[in-house]
Amino acid sequence: MALLKFPVIHLEKSVFFGPNSKPFMLPPRIDTGFLRKPLVIQAKGNTRIESPKIRNRRRQRKFTGTPTSPRLSVFCSDKQLYAMLVDDQNKKCLFYGSTLQKSFRDNPPCTTIEAARRVGEELIKVCVDLDIYEISTYDCNGFARGERIQAFEIAIARHGFLPC
Repeated sequence: MALLKFPVIHLEKSVFFGPNSKPFMLPPRIDTGFLRKPLVIQAKGNTRIESPKIRNRRRQRKFTGTPTSPRLSVFCSDKQLYAMLVDDQNKKCLFYGSTLQKSFRDNPPCTTIEAARRVGEELIKVCVDLDIYEISTYDCNGFARGERIQAFEIAIARHGFLPC
């Protein structure tokens, strides 16, 4: 025991280890001060600026579409435009159109802005066929108005389908 450099603790009558406890050795304490990582506090982003997607999800909870007054959902990617008429009560898509569809792009060949206008005109035709004269909510998914969305909205606004 003299060869070991650990401190020895003798406990004569220990409550924890009983009256006949033997001495035990503690391992040496290693200083780990250099191993600790510094506390880094990162601030959140600007809380006043809210993500358009988060704001749109909150709005979607408030507005739902019905068979006679569906919700118009428009998504605009970097190059294309997608539009859907959604009946949220029956969980149905009443109309789907995009600028990728050949029926909107081929006769005659056109740009995506012209195809977006054609999607809007086709949406009007489908609404008339389904006896839909009102759209409950225009949902542009938080996106800003670009050229394709403007061309789509102009085609719809001519027939009075955009809610005020």
